[in-house]
Formats: sequence, C-alpha cells, structure tokens
Amino acid sequence: MADTPTAAYSIRLRVRMENRPGMLGQLAMAIGDVEGNISALEGFEVKTSHLLEDIVVNCRSVAHQEQVIQACQSLEGIEVIEHEDRTFKMHEGGKIEVLSLAPVGDRDDLSMAYTPGVARVCMEIAKNPAAAHEYTIKKNTVAIVSDGSAVLGLGDIGPQAAMPVMEGKALLFKEFAGVDAFPICLEVDTIDEIVETVERLEPVFGGINLEDIAAPGAFEVEERLVESLDIPVFHDDQHGTAIVALAALENALEIVDKKMEDLKVVVAGVGAAGVAVSRILMNAGVRNIIGSDRQGAVYDGRAGLNSAKQWFAENTNPERLRGSLSDVMPGADVFIGLSGPDLIGVDDVRAMASDPVVFAMANPDPEIRPELIQDIAAVIATGRSDFPNQINNVLAFPGVFRGALDAGAKRITENMKVQAAGAIASAVSSDELAPDHIIPSVFDKSVVELVARASFEAAIADGVTRGR
Repeated sequence: MADTPTAAYSIRLRVRMENRPGMLGQLAMAIGDVEGNISALEGFEVKTSHLLEDIVVNCRSVAHQEQVIQACQSLEGIEVIEHEDRTFKMHEGGKIEVLSLAPVGDRDDLSMAYTPGVARVCMEIAKNPAAAHEYTIKKNTVAIVSDGSAVLGLGDIGPQAAMPVMEGKALLFKEFAGVDAFPICLEVDTIDEIVETVERLEPVFGGINLEDIAAPGAFEVEERLVESLDIPVFHDDQHGTAIVALAALENALEIVDKKMEDLKVVVAGVGAAGVAVSRILMNAGVRNIIGSDRQGAVYDGRAGLNSAKQWFAENTNPERLRGSLSDVMPGADVFIGLSGPDLIGVDDVRAMASDPVVFAMANPDPEIRPELIQDIAAVIATGRSDFPNQINNVLAFPGVFRGALDAGAKRITENMKVQAAGAIASAVSSDELAPDHIIPSVFDKSVVELVARASFEAAIADGVTRGR
C-alpha cells in the first residue's frame, strides 16, 4: 500500500449534487476526512436544480478507494452516479497501436507501397540483407521480450499478466526516444525456448530488450542471444538499472568528495540487477564491492552458488568477508539496495563510513525508509518517484537504443553503458547538484539526446557498428 495518496490509485467520481450553497465544500471535506486527495475538478456551470461534476481523487490503495467512495455516497444531497479506477481505464484496449507511415490515397501510392513496386525492395534485400535495416521497420523497432517469470515485485505471474508492463515499456520507448517497440510475451518452459524464439524473430527487429526474466536464467538468455544475434540485446533489469545507478553515484561522489577507487560498496541483492550494477561499478573503477544475498555475504568458496554468483564471488569481496548484511556494513562508503524492504536499520547506516551514500532502490518499499536516515546519510536515492533522486531506468534504455539503432550497432558494449551513465550524470549541472538532486528528472528531454549521442559515439569508437 502506498504511504500517501498517489495517481496510481486514483479514481474518477461522477457526482450529482443539489444546487445549494456549501454542497461542493461538504463533498471536499468528506473526501479530506478520509484522507483522499482531490487532484482535479472539472469545470461546471449551474443551470438547473442539480449539477454534475467529475472529481479526480488520489488514494493510497484499493481499500482506500472504497473508503472514499463510501464517504461521498453517505452525504445527503449528493449521489455518486459512477466511479472508475483511472489506472485500469488507462489500460483499456492496451496502451500502444500501429500507425502507418506511408499514404495510400490512390493507385500510385498502392503500386509503390504494395504490389508491384514492393517486389523491387524485396529483391534488393534478398541480394543485400543489411538493406532490411534501411527499408523495413527493422531500422527503428525493438522487441520487448519477457516470459513473465519475474515481473516487477510480483514474481512469476506469466506472460499474459506481464503484458501491461511490456506495453508500458513500449509506450516509454516511443514517448521518450521515438523508438517503435512491441511487447513479445512468451509462453515457454525453458531457457532454450526463449532463445530459440527470439532467434527466429530476429529478421523483424533492430534490437531486443529483455525484460522481467527471472535470474539466473536471465543471464544465460542474454549471453546466448548476444552471441547468436547480429542486433543489440539489452537486459534492462540488469543494465538499465546499472547505468542509472552509476550516473547517480558519479554525482553523489562529487558531493561527498570521494573517488571510485577508494570506495567500499555493499550491495544487497546479487540477482540480475545486483550483478550488473557491480560489474559497471568495477568498470568505472570501484575495487571493493561486497555483495549479500539471503544467505549473507557472497565470497569465493561459498557453497551452492549458481554460475552468475560464482563469477560475482570470484571478482568481488577481496577481503572475503563473511556474515550477515549487517556484519559487512561497518565502514562502507556506499550501500546499494536491490533486494527488498526493511533490510537494514538506522544502526547499520550509522556504522558506515563518514558521509555515507545510501541507494535504497527496492520498489515500492525500499531497504530503509529515507526519512529514518535523512540526518545520517549524506546522499539518499530510491527507486520511487515520491522521494528525491529516483533511480529510474527510463533515463537509460530509450537513449541507449536510440543511439544504438542510429549507429547501426550490432551489440551494446560495456563502454556504451559507462558512457551513457556519464551522459545522464552530466544532465545535472554543477550549479544544480545537491544532495536531493543528483539525478535528472525522467521528464528532462535533454537526457535522451545526451544518452543517445553518448551511445552512438561509443558504438562507433568500439567498432561494433554495421558497415562502419
């Protein structure tokens, strides 16, 4: 449940009220008394003994929505004619559609867009398959692929239930970067089936965005597809999170006056995101990372590690620290949480080094509530939009793919990710930089342009572009 009313649980109420003084005030007070937050009132003009009014109210939960509705229905002289959950209304019929780019208004248009003219384009691609990147939707289209096995914090809910998330991702691709993306939610039982299906889809798409696939399978899917495909493959749960986390850390270090190579970083959660964040931090110069999972600190020699965690163990925790998350927190400069709610306490943060940086990124409930440590931590970031410094993947993936597609990149390199992080960090000027402003807003339109340019230039520098 949300702590404060939010648009995610907003409702629209259509009410019919008697035309007499104080009625609108009574309605507003009744909503306020049950802690609903009115966010919009539709304009109205009174011409009869009654008036109709649409009211948008932000709530905390589904139960709170019902409480607000009942409070309105209990008022004498006011009738709730209808009500709807605005989030469900937004999702009706899906959130994306296909639009045509070519006019078909006469015979000439038809003869070029379809037969007989289209045959010439087909034959050109048959002779030169790379031409598909120029003369088909492959030039600007990304597949958002998921099996629904690890959706948000909801777990394995299956491919159909994953569709609203993948549609939302497609919406963000288009809105922020002009990339045409389409959800591909797969009913599969094995890693092999995911890999084989995506390989068969390659002729249509210019890039693959893997999403919400459970670890450790997600690692294998990405590795195999990067090896077998000739188009960029990007697992956003890993690399999008890593890019934005690195950007936030670069700016946080400016505030606390510390350097990457001197940091002790503790990472809670050694799944897909935890491994990717650690990898990009190491590429940026961090030497001392200690990861912790449900069994405690991860170290080389610990029994029962899967292949991804074994790599992690071999490349982190140089002092081979053991014990619980609390045991490894003392002296840490940075805490990065990618796990679940309430994992650390105030005493854990107090035990960190001076001017600690805390990224409590579990969503919706962070590893520690920011208000509990606001007088202890020098910089705090979360994954939530209702706290400062939201580490949100939308700052990364649209621009990374925009640059990759424009450059004709065949894959996304580690350098492209590091440069994208630097571009995001640069969107916050030195004059703007502050403990509560280390990362740009997701609505800052300059971010996509900066990230796309950085991704484009890094792809060319790394020599991974088609025909360059």
